[in-house]
Amino acid sequence: MISSKMKNTNISVQYIKGVGPARAAILKKIGIKTINDLLTHFPFRYEDRRKIKCVRDMEDNEEGSICAVVTKHKLIPVRRRGKMLLKIILEDGTGSAEMICFNQKYLLESLPIGTQLIVHGKFSRIGRFLQLTNFEYEKLSGTDEDLIHTKRIVPIYPSTDGLNQRFLRTLIKRVLDEYMPYFEEMLTQSIISEYSLDGYSKAIINVHFPEGFPEQETARRRMVFEEFFFWEIGMALKKQKVKQLCKKRKYEIKKTLLSKFRVNLGFDFTTAQKRAINEIFNDMMSPSPMNRLLQGDVGSGKTVVALSSLLLAAENNYQSVLMAPTEILAEQHRLTVERMIGGLGLTIELLTSRQKPAAKKEALERIKNGSSNIIIGTHALIEENVVFKNLSLIVIDEQHKFGVIQRSTMREKGMNPDVLVMTATPIPRTLAMTVYGDLDISVIDELPPGRKAVVTMQQSERECYDFILKKVKEGRQAYIVYPLVNESDKLELKSVIVMAEKLQKSVFSRVRVGILHGQMNSADKEKVMKSFIEHEIDIMFTTIIIEVGIDVANASIMVIEHSERFGLANLHQLRGRVGRGAEQSYCILLGKHFSEESKRRLEIMLITNDGFKIAEEDLRLRGSGELFGTEQHGMPEFRIGNIVTDYPVLNEARRAAFNLIRKDPGFLLEENMRIRKIFTEKYSKVYVLGNVG
Repeated sequence: MISSKMKNTNISVQYIKGVGPARAAILKKIGIKTINDLLTHFPFRYEDRRKIKCVRDMEDNEEGSICAVVTKHKLIPVRRRGKMLLKIILEDGTGSAEMICFNQKYLLESLPIGTQLIVHGKFSRIGRFLQLTNFEYEKLSGTDEDLIHTKRIVPIYPSTDGLNQRFLRTLIKRVLDEYMPYFEEMLTQSIISEYSLDGYSKAIINVHFPEGFPEQETARRRMVFEEFFFWEIGMALKKQKVKQLCKKRKYEIKKTLLSKFRVNLGFDFTTAQKRAINEIFNDMMSPSPMNRLLQGDVGSGKTVVALSSLLLAAENNYQSVLMAPTEILAEQHRLTVERMIGGLGLTIELLTSRQKPAAKKEALERIKNGSSNIIIGTHALIEENVVFKNLSLIVIDEQHKFGVIQRSTMREKGMNPDVLVMTATPIPRTLAMTVYGDLDISVIDELPPGRKAVVTMQQSERECYDFILKKVKEGRQAYIVYPLVNESDKLELKSVIVMAEKLQKSVFSRVRVGILHGQMNSADKEKVMKSFIEHEIDIMFTTIIIEVGIDVANASIMVIEHSERFGLANLHQLRGRVGRGAEQSYCILLGKHFSEESKRRLEIMLITNDGFKIAEEDLRLRGSGELFGTEQHGMPEFRIGNIVTDYPVLNEARRAAFNLIRKDPGFLLEENMRIRKIFTEKYSKVYVLGNVG
C-alpha cells in the first residue's frame, strides 16, 4: 500500500509518463484505470531469460530464448490464393534460425533488417535449419531499458490488442521505482510474523520482477494472503454484525406440529438431518438472528429439514416464507409441503407474479392479517405490496440464483428475521468459505438408507429409446431433457416442443407423453406436474426447468439430450431427479459434438455420483467467476488469488481475519487501525456489495 499522504495511487494512469488518453483507454480494457490498478495487475506467468542460448547450442524441441538480429526476409506465396508465408532469418554469430510466420506480412515493416530481438519459443531442427513456428519476441532498443526485458526472470502480463508486453513491463517498473519510497505496510507485524510473510515492499517488487523463482513464490503467497485477508475481514464483520442484532422473539419446541409431522413422514431422519435440524433450532432459539447455509447433495433430504424449521415457526404463531427462484420450483414446493403437512391445520399460501389479480389480492390480504402460516413464492414476495403480520423465518432455496438486493429486500419484510439459505448444488469448501464466509454452515453429508446410486451411461438414440420403452412397460417413468423450448435458426439443437411431437408420432406412439417448460402458464405447468406425479404420464419431455425440486419416486430414467451443452452442476442436478424410489434408476447422456472440456465433464459424471467431488471439479473447470457472478452475488474478483489452488493460503487468511475481529472487533488497538483505514478506503465498496449473505 502507498501512503496516501505522500502519493495518490487513485489518480488515472493517463498521467503517467508515456501513457496519455489513447493508451489509458486501452489499459482500461484490462481493468487498469488507476496507478493502484497497475501495481496490482499481476503477471500470470514468467519466462526465465537469465540464460540466453546461442543458436548453435539450441536442441531440437527445446524451449528457450535467443538474442539475434534480423538479417533477411523471405516472402513465399502458398497455394491458397492471396496467402503468404513469411520467413524471418535471425543470426547471432553462432548460427541462424527461421521464424515461420503465416499471414503476418505486416512483420516485414515491423521487423526490418537489422532489428535486434529476444525470441522465446520452442525450437525445431529441420536438417541443419533451426525453426520457430510458435514464438514470442521483443525488440531491443540498445539502451539500459533492455535490462528489464532480458537476462532475468521476465513477467508476462494479461494483455489486449494494442498493448505489448514491453510497454506494460516498462510502465510497471517505472511506477514501482517512483513510488517505492512511499510503500506502507498493509498488515500488522504480528500477522506477518505468525504466517511467515514477506513485507509489502519486498513482495510487490518480487511479484513483478523477482530475483529468483523461490522469491517469486514467497512474494506471490504474501500478495494472495493479503487479498484473501481483507475479503475475510469483510466476512468476519458481517458475521459479527448479525450476532450483535437482537430479534426480540422466542421460540419454544412445543411438538404440537413437529411430532405429528415426524409420525406422518413414515421414516426417521438420518443422523446428518438430525444434526442439521439441531443446529437450525439452536440458532432459532438464540437471541440473535439465524444466518445459516444448509447444503447437501441431491436427494439428501434438505426439504424435510427446512420444513422442520417452518413448523417450529408455525408452532410459535409466527409466519415463515419459503422463497424459490422459479415458479415451477415454488409450485413443486407447495405440492410437496401440502403433501407432507396437509393434515396439520396450517394455511399454506402460494404467491407468484403470474397469479390472477383477484387470487393474488386475496392471498396478499391473508398474508397481511396473519391467517397464512407458510408462504411459498418467487421474486413476487419482495414486491412492495407484500406485507406480513409477523414474519420470523425466511428460507431461501437455490439462494445463489437471487441477487444481493433481492435477498436484502426480503429480509426487510421482517424484524431481524431468522434466515436459512439452501442450495441443492453442493458447494466446495473453498467456495463456501469465500462466498458464504459470514454464514454458519450445516451440511447433510449422507443419503437416506436404501437409496441406490443412479447408473450413468452413454447410449445411442436407438438404444436409449428402446431402453425407455422397456422400463415404461415395467411401470417406470422417464424424463427427456432438451436445451431449448423451440427450434432456433442460430443453434443446431433439438427442442422439447419439436421432439415431443416427432417422437410421440413415432417411437412413443403407444405411451402417454407430457410436455413441461418455462414458457407455459402456471395452471398448465401444475396440471402437467400433477399428472406426472399421479402416473397419468409415462414420459415427460422437458427442459432444464426441472433440475431442482421435482421429486417423483417412480421416475427412474433421466435422459439428457445434447449433454455436452450442460455444465457439471446442471448434469448432476438433473441426474438427481431420479433415484428417489426403491427401483434402480438410470441417467443416459446423449450427444455428439464433444469438446475436450465437455468430454471431461461427462467422464466425471460417469465415474462418480458424489456431488461434492463433482462441485470441486466444476470449480476447477469453470472457475469461481462463472459459478458466481460478482455484481449479482457478491463474489469477489481476486486479482492474484485462486480459491482452488490457493486454498491453504485462503484458510490461513480467514483464520487471521476472524481472530483479529474476535480480539478487536472495533479496530481499537493501535496496530489494527491501519487495517481498518485500508479496509475502509480500499475494500468498503466490495464489502457493501457483499453485505447480504
